[in-house]
Amino acid sequence: MEDKEQELRVFLVDIVTKDITPELLEDRMRELEDLLTTYGGIVVLKKFQKKDQPDYQTYVGKGKLEEIMVDMQRLDANLLIVGNVLKPSQIYHLNELLRPIGAKARDRVDLILKIFDKHATSMEARLQVELTAIRHMGPRIFGMGMELSKQGGNAGGGKWAMRGIGETNTEIMKRHLKYKVFKIEKELKEYEQMRKLHRDSRIRKGMPTVGIVGYTNTGKSSLLNAMTKKGILAENKLFATLGTHVGKLYIMTDPETGQGKEILLNDTIGFIRDLPPKLIKSFSSTLEDSIESDLLLHVIDASDPFIDERISIVNHILDNIGAKQKRIMVFNKIDLLDKTQLAELKKHFPDKGNVWISVKNAVNLEDIKKAIITNL
Repeated sequence: MEDKEQELRVFLVDIVTKDITPELLEDRMRELEDLLTTYGGIVVLKKFQKKDQPDYQTYVGKGKLEEIMVDMQRLDANLLIVGNVLKPSQIYHLNELLRPIGAKARDRVDLILKIFDKHATSMEARLQVELTAIRHMGPRIFGMGMELSKQGGNAGGGKWAMRGIGETNTEIMKRHLKYKVFKIEKELKEYEQMRKLHRDSRIRKGMPTVGIVGYTNTGKSSLLNAMTKKGILAENKLFATLGTHVGKLYIMTDPETGQGKEILLNDTIGFIRDLPPKLIKSFSSTLEDSIESDLLLHVIDASDPFIDERISIVNHILDNIGAKQKRIMVFNKIDLLDKTQLAELKKHFPDKGNVWISVKNAVNLEDIKKAIITNL
């Protein structure tokens, strides 16, 4: 990919409203830095600007951009990451202004898409990444180094290839991308139908499904591993999981007879602050198994200082994608809290249906099984 041709020396800038708290500002910047680290690169400088109305042309404003360019030249930075969602015209103007110093600009969605592209392993996930990239970047997709898959066929054939008289390169590119979107959506529809057949089969067999959801990096994949011995890779990185991982869990319901119930657990992509609706929509098919599950386990990092905001973000996204089933709040990483902190947190979240666990230390994992059986 284009960004990998040289070492990425990155300048991070975040534009925030003037009423933001110092704690939230620090957390936003830390999350942006985590995204960059996940993708790969060295952060050479981090700055923020309090600005209620972004600049129409460059988002950051001409004066601030001039300051940034001076610092980028001084520190030999070659990439500017803006921690916000920019319009195509704003990204274009930024890149034009950065061109003389040999640097480029990306926004938050560009960076997330780069990570998605890096972590997508299944064909479905790769198609979803490609579709999202086209919708967000349009013709910029080629300058971003995002490779178009060969699954969609060649836009050089059929009615899509007929070049009109006087047709510009931009028009040809738009038509080509429109064709790619058409082909990708058709293929994703086939994956969607395949998953529906699998779900219908599980329903006929009386096999309930439980979806594992939550903010990114809360331990969802680790929980699936601990409960099912699935053995999937659980990394301490943002968006380490893109596709859906499914594992079987057997829960003993009658010790005397040895009878039990087989349940499927689904682990999928983690959520994150300011995740644009277009990204969520593009991965709605991957999230479909969780949406259609009988029950949701909402995994929460109990040690997170922004726990209320994280819970609110996840609930908001789940509501937006139409997940209406019951959710069990599973507070993970209680090993990172002392007794007083844990007691305070339980007082703050008093619902008796909540589960308090440590996947790392295998604490209270049986409570999850009890909660699943109770709620199913």
